[in-house]
Amino acid sequence: MLVFAHRGASGHEPENTILAIQQALAMKVDAIEIDVHLCDGELIVIHDRWLHKSTNGTGKVSDISFSELRKLDAGKGQPVPTLEEVLVEINGQCLVNVELKADKTVIPLMELVNKAVAEYGFTYNQFLFSSFNHHLLYEIKALNKDLNIGALTASSPIDYAAFAEQLNAYSVHIDIDFVSANFIDDAHQRGLQVYVYTVDDEIDIIEMHRLGVDGIFSNYPTRSLVKIAHLKNLSLLNS
Repeated sequence: MLVFAHRGASGHEPENTILAIQQALAMKVDAIEIDVHLCDGELIVIHDRWLHKSTNGTGKVSDISFSELRKLDAGKGQPVPTLEEVLVEINGQCLVNVELKADKTVIPLMELVNKAVAEYGFTYNQFLFSSFNHHLLYEIKALNKDLNIGALTASSPIDYAAFAEQLNAYSVHIDIDFVSANFIDDAHQRGLQVYVYTVDDEIDIIEMHRLGVDGIFSNYPTRSLVKIAHLKNLSLLNS
């Protein structure tokens, strides 16, 4: 079961900042999940479209200039980083899940991914692109069918993971409040990986392991990694 550092190691450092990325890398996580918006033509790493949710700014990300954005405090004096700065920091050390939060992000994202592969130590299969906006995922696949996409849902669809298969997704990412054995079985039968967000509680980690999900998103990656290692050891002892 993979552990994705949710917005970096956001339980320890301000979410989606370079500090959170550095902490996640120090924890030897399997993957890092980050969120991407577009600000004044720049791909930036921030979760919400409203600045006050994670910075000392006000208004919307789309209504501020990039130079104004860079003056804001995203926690502990950290600026809102660009996606390029985050990729330079990671430097191919782990998988990266880029969640697209806004329109018009696909073309600049594809250009930056090509640069990351050429210059920042990544391979294409180290990237996973996810979104609740499935039109963006469709656009990514139309541009490069070999890139991995993850279809997000915060629901329990009647036809389970069919929507992700229709997109030719690599994975389906589902809210822990809606995951079930039936959903997981259906997704696996369709050849999809199942990743669950956000899993921090020890009881939830145990349950996700029991259900056989392929990965979890965690704000406290070390806690999850230690618990998963313990569960694996127990499975080996009981086999």
